[in-house]
Amino acid sequence: MQRLVFWLVYPFLWIISKFPFWLFYKVSDLIFLLVYYVIGYRRKTVIQNLQLALPNRSMEEYKAISKKFFSHMCDMFLEMVKSISIPNEELKKRFTFTNIHEIERIRDMNKSIILICGHYASYEWVNALQLYGLDYKGYGIYKKVQNPHFDKMAKDIRGRFDGELITSSQATKTIKSNQDKGILGVYAIVADQSPKLGRAKYWSEFMGTTVPIFFGSEKLAKNLDMTVMYLHVEKKKRGFYEATFIPITDKAAQEPQFKITNKFLTELEKQIKEKPEYYLWTHKRWKHKDAPIPNDAVVFPRT
Repeated sequence: MQRLVFWLVYPFLWIISKFPFWLFYKVSDLIFLLVYYVIGYRRKTVIQNLQLALPNRSMEEYKAISKKFFSHMCDMFLEMVKSISIPNEELKKRFTFTNIHEIERIRDMNKSIILICGHYASYEWVNALQLYGLDYKGYGIYKKVQNPHFDKMAKDIRGRFDGELITSSQATKTIKSNQDKGILGVYAIVADQSPKLGRAKYWSEFMGTTVPIFFGSEKLAKNLDMTVMYLHVEKKKRGFYEATFIPITDKAAQEPQFKITNKFLTELEKQIKEKPEYYLWTHKRWKHKDAPIPNDAVVFPRT
């Protein structure tokens, strides 16, 4: 059945990926109308999340942000599809980097990089980094897609740009193996996930509410003494993004506990507060806000 679903859906995705951008975004507009007005996908969840994270605003403001968000979400989904066939030079033009020299600086230190991202603006086209000839191999640390055929498609898309997807359980082994072989890597992690409650060992504030915090990025960086940077992505206009590497530390092993995670959360919160419509409000980031904090959990302060 999973194979059948894939082969029924994939031809449509491939065709859409070939559309010129003016037509491509017309498709996104149609999907937005369907998702927002007809299906009403998670509209209530989005408003609840906005009210929690951005209090003291009017319902009209929440609805305006919500509508802009859904439009952006549809664009981002279609841009993932566009990755199936987008030419290298087109991708490089649409996802630019303001300070590539930061990667070159770390290259001179002969160190690999943990690149921490949030569900903000776009992380789908960060593959463009591979087109700059930086002597780094790109890895995306991700959650495996249940349908193995779509999972393979995601890996094939990364492979087009000399990148590779690895699961979180493979990350430490892969990085250690690469270090032993002298292979430098940029390991991108979307780190604002909500951990499963049974694994929620670290709690802190995010957008003013105490919730479980994903701590794997900091652990990985400290255990392997890696460089850590935050990927600050701005949507400049429809279909165009600008990314800036914000250094967090060059020597993770020497940093006080929680400093890396706190810096990441601070940078992400600044972006959300400035332009909230580009954050992924449909995911239930605050779903455990009312859950009892386990006795063995660590609640760390925001600094």
